Amino acid sequence: QVQLVESGGGLVQAGGSLRLSCAASEQTLSTYFMGWFRQAPGKKREFVANISRSGTVTSYADPVKGRFTVSRDNAANTVYLQMNTLKPEDTAVYFCAAKGLVGDYAYWGQGTQVTVSS
Repeated sequence: QVQLVESGGGLVQAGGSLRLSCAASEQTLSTYFMGWFRQAPGKKREFVANISRSGTVTSYADPVKGRFTVSRDNAANTVYLQMNTLKPEDTAVYFCAAKGLVGDYAYWGQGTQVTVSS
């Protein structure tokens, strides 16, 4: 069972940048398809981005396309989410999640708060 720990959240002004990290306990992170999700107050959790096991294929939700970049370093057991040109509507708790060879995302981190002030 993989354990995930997010970090890098904080308070930033609109237009600023943050880089989130998701560190995994297992040294076989490369076997997991990874995703980033977020949940704003009073809203459902939503998909942000995901990345294939090798890191060669990524996808993004429309609201973050062109501003966010997901990447991974399997040797370091870490997945990243670079967030640029942040907007107040990006304010949320951000979660990383791991999905094995079959099934849905089975492992989730505890989340990291991102607050963007206008």
